[in-house]
Amino acid sequence: MTDAAPTREDPLAATLSEGLGGPLGERAGPHPWWTPVRVLLALAAVVVALGMLQKAPCYSETWSDSDARFSQMCYSDLPYLYTGRALVERAWPYSGDETLRERYPEVMEYPVGISYWAWGTALVAQGLTEGLTGLPDLAERRAAEPGTLFGDVEVQREIRAFVIVNALGFAVLTLLAVWLLARTHPRRPWDALWFAASPALLLTGLVNWDLLAVVLVAGATWAWATGRPLLTGVLVGLGTATKLYPLFLLGALLVICLRGRRWRELGLAWLGAGVAWVLANLPAMVTGLEQWRVFWSFNSERGADLGSLWLVAAQAADLDIAPSTINTTSLVFFAAWCAGVFVLGMLAPETPRLAQLGFLLVAGFLLVNKVYSPQYVLWLLPLAVLARPRLRDQLVWQAGEVLYFASVWWYLGGLLDAGGGGDAGFYWVAIVLRVAAELYLVALVARDVWRPRHDPVRRRTDRLQESPASR
Repeated sequence: MTDAAPTREDPLAATLSEGLGGPLGERAGPHPWWTPVRVLLALAAVVVALGMLQKAPCYSETWSDSDARFSQMCYSDLPYLYTGRALVERAWPYSGDETLRERYPEVMEYPVGISYWAWGTALVAQGLTEGLTGLPDLAERRAAEPGTLFGDVEVQREIRAFVIVNALGFAVLTLLAVWLLARTHPRRPWDALWFAASPALLLTGLVNWDLLAVVLVAGATWAWATGRPLLTGVLVGLGTATKLYPLFLLGALLVICLRGRRWRELGLAWLGAGVAWVLANLPAMVTGLEQWRVFWSFNSERGADLGSLWLVAAQAADLDIAPSTINTTSLVFFAAWCAGVFVLGMLAPETPRLAQLGFLLVAGFLLVNKVYSPQYVLWLLPLAVLARPRLRDQLVWQAGEVLYFASVWWYLGGLLDAGGGGDAGFYWVAIVLRVAAELYLVALVARDVWRPRHDPVRRRTDRLQESPASR
């Protein structure tokens, strides 16, 4: 049984390969060294390096040039949160120290997985630069002048070290995610190609810490595909402690297990998720319950924000939409969306795959979310490449994401209007086009679930099972 190769089964990939020698031949044998997984890891390493290079204009100025971060699209949250969330003072994110909170009133607004990682990498970065910065004197200035730290030369060294440490960590996580995705379907390692060579990954990987959740989602799909329900649940629980959206995979597992009456596997997965989430959150809850609650209150009180259809409606119609209205309407819509995915999954001719149901659920959440930061594309990426591994469809979807990535920075930098005023009209169009591209992929995945003969993964598997060589 041979591995599925894109140029053999993907019409667009086959067409584009003509300039490189054409599709892979039927008698082509495996290379002794360049296995598919190694090729994918090498491609991912190149993409990660290019992603770091894309942030170079901002890195060279330590993100102090407010124009470059938008005009050259090299913005990252990391340096600003380093100095704005007490990481520069080595403070535990869930510290209740009143003096510290007077200097840094804004607490880390992320789930615990990201907070732990940010705190740990801050310690590493400061340890690497300790000998160069004269740490005792710097510590005094941190406490005395927290508002001016971003321009401090010594702190700028730490900021750069902090970004480098995180970038190297993200590189490892990306390679691990590629390996896991390539091993999810043993005979389809090349499905991970659309992740490893993704332009969305290149552009957004360093914007925030979302790759932490991405690798856990990739791990969960791999664990489920290889018959490890407890590990699947543990990874989903850790992912939910890092970003909320991996929780939706439990809904996908519910459909799969209900159809197959796999009660033991469902119980193990849900139990593993619950225990892992509690254990991950426990240190934060014990040391600073009030600070731990900030993530939940911050998101519930947030209004219509960047990238969302709520923002388009509010700005285009000059509406003042209350956060409570957005919360209620979004919850009702998402509940209806989940019910629709449940019905689709239960009535489908064959049991859907985890990536398909997971993608549909996460996409529904993002469609009505009150904010869509550019790096949120990473939430969908590992699920999308497994749910619909076709070059044309990945290009259509990611083209919408890349357009949005560029437009949001141009909008924030006031570059969309010739006079520098920041014309919101183009930005609204970019948001709508991004949503349309996402819905395009949603429609295809839903069709594949309802009509399994269109599913590239299932069609390939069925063909192999029917061939004499596979019997």
